[in-house]
Amino acid sequence: MRLWIKDPIAILAEGAERGVVVEDGVIVELIGSGKQPMLPVDQTYDASRHVIIPGLINTHHHFFQTLTRAHPDAINKELFPWLNALYSIWARHVTPETFRLGSRLAMTELMMSGCTTASDHHYLFPMGLEQAMDIQAEEAERVGIRMTLNRGSMNLSQKDGGLPPDSVVQDEDTILADCERVLTKYHDTSKGSKLQVALAPCAPFTVTKRLMRESVTLAEKYDCRLHTHLGETIDEDDYCLEKFNCRPVDYLEECGWLNERVWLAHGIHFNDDEVKRLGHACVGVCHCPTSNMVLASGQCRTKELEAAGSPVGLGVDGSASNDNSNLIEGVRHALMINRLTYDAASVTHFDAFRWATEGSARCLGRSDIGAIKVGMMADMAFYSLEELRFSGAGDPLAALVLCGAHSADRVMIGGAWTVEDRLPVGMDVAKLRYEHGAVAKRFLESL
Repeated sequence: MRLWIKDPIAILAEGAERGVVVEDGVIVELIGSGKQPMLPVDQTYDASRHVIIPGLINTHHHFFQTLTRAHPDAINKELFPWLNALYSIWARHVTPETFRLGSRLAMTELMMSGCTTASDHHYLFPMGLEQAMDIQAEEAERVGIRMTLNRGSMNLSQKDGGLPPDSVVQDEDTILADCERVLTKYHDTSKGSKLQVALAPCAPFTVTKRLMRESVTLAEKYDCRLHTHLGETIDEDDYCLEKFNCRPVDYLEECGWLNERVWLAHGIHFNDDEVKRLGHACVGVCHCPTSNMVLASGQCRTKELEAAGSPVGLGVDGSASNDNSNLIEGVRHALMINRLTYDAASVTHFDAFRWATEGSARCLGRSDIGAIKVGMMADMAFYSLEELRFSGAGDPLAALVLCGAHSADRVMIGGAWTVEDRLPVGMDVAKLRYEHGAVAKRFLESL
């Protein structure tokens, strides 16, 4: 089946003014101004109501946190007090049932915003949740989204001087055995794969050095990516100096993590030398603008990191520090906070789009998604400009960011429609909202 997506209002691609042709889930032709498809098409989709961009790619999230949005115990706090307020709540109430619904809702919410690939950093493993990665793999297939499963981990708890409760961590051998199981079962490196796996120790203050190093060994064996939090707050810098007698990037290097397999969440508090070292090693950074502002963590040095050689991607971060899973909203926030960090002329909407597409794809180690080009997977987000917020907008692509697009009208993943008329295909949103809301009430029981 050859499908011509025809005559969009605007499209974020060069030489595709009249749209694109999709065949077998892949973009096979860009149709320039005044041109027709080179070969006959079987079907045409009239895109004259739509602005089309590559599907957005979310490179950092914590799906289960949709269950504790705007939690009264955690609002108006910075990272460490925020974590201390929520860890005990998560420990008591994150079960296979609540985790499944939290993941399903987060994926659905992301996809409705125009996201086609998600990466979730799951590091919480209370007793009974040992199959967390299997649950997320099932839910990704159900929702229809492309996904990188992050087999996260924590093995330093409060008894070891760490932050998390003892009940949510696992021992090193259990973690490493399950990492290998998940990699063997789900990691697919072929073009267009719907599931890949990354190994993701939570952060320097929640894992041992051995676990960091053994994760590198497994990543090399299975050709997968590595992910962790780093440089998010000044408190983290102070912790590393106290515990390891070095700064976080130095610790990362000691653990063998300064390499092109790695992408980091947040990456805010790096000095000039650290930015240079990270760029030289091609370590990616996921910029989380909304979460960084909510928790007052700081401002990511996106331009310096990119200039040094680091891929910069975009993430919504956990839905308890965002407090939603809307990536097109995150694109707008990225533009705004970076203009405040730098200036209006040198940070454009194209920069924000690049971080959320090509930059994010590089962070995940994928060359088959992130752009509307021949040979790439047909992952695209379609937005209409019919809401009041867009009336009077002169530049359609800029309008998506500056006027605040909130939801995609249609989404295509691998050539298949997964969102139509702003609703996910095959998903009862009202039922999902009811079921998720019902289990989320358990997380307020301590109030």
